[in-house]
Amino acid sequence: MHKKLLNLILLLSFGIFSCENKETITETTPIELSFDLVDSLDLTILGDPIMASVNNTGTLVSFYDFPSSETIITNTQGDVQNQFSKKEDTPDAYGFKLELPILWGEDRVILIGLKGIFIYDLAGNLIKKIDHAETMGSAGSMSFPGLTAKIISIEGKEHLLTKSFRSRDTYPGEQKFYDTYKAVELVNLETGEMQDFGSFEPESKFLDGMGYVQSDYAPAYDVSSGKLYLSHGSDPRLYIYDFSAKEAKLDTAIHLDIPDFYEVEGLPRSEFSPGSVTINGGTAAIRNIIVQSGRILVHYYPGIDPKIMEEAMGLWNAGQEEEGEALYSKAQAKAKPGIMVFDEKDYSYLGTLDFPAGINKEGFMADKESLYFQRTPDPEVEEDFLRVYKMKLTEK
Repeated sequence: MHKKLLNLILLLSFGIFSCENKETITETTPIELSFDLVDSLDLTILGDPIMASVNNTGTLVSFYDFPSSETIITNTQGDVQNQFSKKEDTPDAYGFKLELPILWGEDRVILIGLKGIFIYDLAGNLIKKIDHAETMGSAGSMSFPGLTAKIISIEGKEHLLTKSFRSRDTYPGEQKFYDTYKAVELVNLETGEMQDFGSFEPESKFLDGMGYVQSDYAPAYDVSSGKLYLSHGSDPRLYIYDFSAKEAKLDTAIHLDIPDFYEVEGLPRSEFSPGSVTINGGTAAIRNIIVQSGRILVHYYPGIDPKIMEEAMGLWNAGQEEEGEALYSKAQAKAKPGIMVFDEKDYSYLGTLDFPAGINKEGFMADKESLYFQRTPDPEVEEDFLRVYKMKLTEK
């Protein structure tokens, strides 16, 4: 099966057993913004690597190679500094991968798996293991370039902010799941203490009585200057919280007016069962939030018309693979991701940017000052390298 169709159409099931809320409507008052190329790096390696993270100072970049399950760490010139794999059944192996590798400072990398949160040095030697808040039962993950957990600073201490993987003794077929759900987990990297945040707010579509799969509500998030910025997957809202290590208090909700954004519709809850996790990579979603240099960047994917997705899947299941893939590819070409930009001070809308030409539009990453995009390989040439472009968002 074609890799793209497999990743983005196929439904994957895993059984790896306040002050007053203010809603702001965006208005089109764009300014002229552009991505300017600063530098690039080439990773020359056989395999299928994906750009994972960059440290805050922009001196190291991590990649994850799926065929070898290797974490690869390079400098800004693309020179490999270290690479290691932890797929063996050893005490320092993180197990089934839940997040791409996260660089922490100049000398550590964090891998999150079913077995816990593992902190290694750059050579892969285990420094520390932090257990999950709950024993893990079932889990699934999607991997897009640059989309992984984040290292943030709160009250002068570095923390890990990641998706929350708690089951809370429930599943998406029960009302309890939606009543107790929290989107993100804040991990004190020094003490291992954890606190989860990000309930579904009262107006959330995920409280409509229907059932939803993991990719429908997968969170996008960032933290800056005492604020938590959070979106829940296919719900086109940006929630902004006053944030501390103990509390998230809702300040503002921004409705994101995204053209042709195919919000998912729920399923009957009777179709869900405990221990099953379903992911659909073609679902419309807010995929990432990055706050940088006084701007809030909201990366969205508008999704593919669910009727076309269903038709393409039907063709594939009926043995008409080429027809199904052609239909899907045509629909995918119309689904154009973008990046909405807001002012960090007053949340005013500054404009929407297309991804630069020739760029993988599934994701990007950032350090304190720059953005990093993974180049799309030339389909006409067999290449043995992966190129990453370092860019800055500038106002003209």
